[in-house]
Amino acid sequence: MTDTTEGDATRTTPLRFGIKTTPMHVPYEDIRRVWLEADTVPEIADAWLWDHLLPVAGPKDGQIHESWTLLSALAAQTARLRLGLLVTSNRIRPPAVLGKMASTVDVVSGGRLVLGLGVGGTHQPPGAGGIAGANPAIAEYEAYGLSLVPPGEGLARLAETVEILKGMWTRDVFDFEGRHYRLRGTRCEPKPVQRPGPPLLIGGWGTRLLRLVAEHADMWNVPGPPHNTVAYVAERSRVLDAHCAELGRDPGEITRSVQLLVSYDDPAATRKTVGRLVDAGMNHIVLSLPRPYPPGVARWLADEIIAGWH
Repeated sequence: MTDTTEGDATRTTPLRFGIKTTPMHVPYEDIRRVWLEADTVPEIADAWLWDHLLPVAGPKDGQIHESWTLLSALAAQTARLRLGLLVTSNRIRPPAVLGKMASTVDVVSGGRLVLGLGVGGTHQPPGAGGIAGANPAIAEYEAYGLSLVPPGEGLARLAETVEILKGMWTRDVFDFEGRHYRLRGTRCEPKPVQRPGPPLLIGGWGTRLLRLVAEHADMWNVPGPPHNTVAYVAERSRVLDAHCAELGRDPGEITRSVQLLVSYDDPAATRKTVGRLVDAGMNHIVLSLPRPYPPGVARWLADEIIAGWH
């Protein structure tokens, strides 16, 4: 399809839809049910989890599943869906460990992984990222012995991780000497099924992060409504375009991905928002499912949202 971002050149890119099941206050059996159903619904191209270790909303003692472990289980049981995390926290796992995990999941899935990656927990003021209240990463990281870092350091660490992942997936053995990470004699076998590696999705919205997207990513993801307005998503997309222009990269090479919270009670409103996001230049819409997940929700999304948005 052809879509136009205001102020930008027209791009011709197929529009794709995915689903996101947030593994918080939801039993494993329900997540598995939705993914297995979505795997049979061709209108849904991909499925996503997130990456937190404690609930960020609702009861603090609620269940939450570790995302990469869960992703591997779901990868083994599905056959068609592309899959990944929106997004992996770069602060939870060392980069080379993450690269080994991702290689394994790509093998398990037969080459269906998209590596979604973000800065992870940094020092942020209350309300940052459209999430009301104190930074939820503070309690989460204290509980698991992790450290928050300043945003600039988080971004620098993410840039080094991208370099490490690409080395692990393309070289037999290599060393890495960065400011934050140092590796000696790193090997990764088996390599991912996808060559030279799984597509790289970077999630976030900061101007410096969008520069990293322009330099390295195949996809860019940003939270949309209700966390960020359509106008803000469009403005951030224009910033990404400007970075691409400075680097001499075709901005159409980068898939523009956005998360949208679905309304089960008002699908017409969700369809309208999808249309506004497409008009803003987004070409990958991830439909985030509120809990609990109704029976047959994947087919419902295809019929009520995906088939009727335009």
